[in-house]
Amino acid sequence: MTAPRVDALRTIAAGRRSVATVSTLVRALAIAALILCLSVVVLGAYVRLSSAGLGCPDWPGCYGHLTPAGAAADTQVLSSPPAGRPLEVGKAWREMVHRYAAGTLGLLIVSLVFVGTLRRRERVLPLRCVWSLLAMVAAQALLGMLTVTWQLTPLVVTLHLLLGLATLSLLLWLVLSIPDCTQEPRRPSRESRGALRARLLALCALIALGVQIALGGWTSSNYAAAACPDFPTCQGQWWPVGDFRAAFAVRGASGRSYEGGALNTQARTAIQFTHRLGAFVTTLVLLSAVLSAWRLRKQFARRAASLVLAALALQLIIGASMVLRGFPLWLATAHSAGAAILLMATVGLNRALRPPA
Repeated sequence: MTAPRVDALRTIAAGRRSVATVSTLVRALAIAALILCLSVVVLGAYVRLSSAGLGCPDWPGCYGHLTPAGAAADTQVLSSPPAGRPLEVGKAWREMVHRYAAGTLGLLIVSLVFVGTLRRRERVLPLRCVWSLLAMVAAQALLGMLTVTWQLTPLVVTLHLLLGLATLSLLLWLVLSIPDCTQEPRRPSRESRGALRARLLALCALIALGVQIALGGWTSSNYAAAACPDFPTCQGQWWPVGDFRAAFAVRGASGRSYEGGALNTQARTAIQFTHRLGAFVTTLVLLSAVLSAWRLRKQFARRAASLVLAALALQLIIGASMVLRGFPLWLATAHSAGAAILLMATVGLNRALRPPA
């Protein structure tokens, strides 16, 4: 073998090692962002459920300070608090920790955009995905500000939750899409009718779950969870009396605070009852997707379907227990975390059923 050819092969090998190293680092960075995003979603649910959403009535600081400790040391804040809301240090810290975590997540996503753009020739990251993540983070920051300045308007709070979960889903898709240079890529093959059916059902399951999560966010932002204090019936009835027109009327900023809710009992009952009906329909669609994936002879698809089934069972148990135990804070927070985990499992199923490029 000639010397020029040996040098060329060494250059190619060195280039492959460099790409593999960058791919490994990028995957680690994306996984860190994914874990942090899940933490931010759960922490946001805890802040909302513990009535700490207006713990800091301004944005991005807290009573004009970077930390609640600085606000607590300001005598002017204590004597004449802005917006007429006295400082509650515990709630303020919960709100600010959520903001700090969200800000750190934004920095991680900016880092992914930088690396992906810098190494775009090696295609270590799908650029459309990372730039979409950056746009989502910017929109999340705007919604986070409106959540506070519009004083927990249900529409804004629900959109804030949905966009956070969309960011989580896209981060998971990114992690699963980063090329693994240590393994041989799967070769494309012709899809059977069963595989196409499984993909369609998985997509329907993802859409149904998204609608159900939106209903859950609407329930939480309108403080309607306790409108049905019994299970499986609601107020002792299988079809309770509810004001469905008022329940889903979209309201914008009105200069008033929506903390604690603004709807009457019948409207809240309609929201919670609709959420329960949605849970029943979503469960059926998810089970159909799981069964369809199990029928395939693909081990990775069966594993993904098993994860969806486990996450679904966990979420149903948490939801029922939350009602039967009187809506304790830790179970309500776990219910939000369970929704995020079920969403991740469903996204993973859709990714597993996608044919290789």
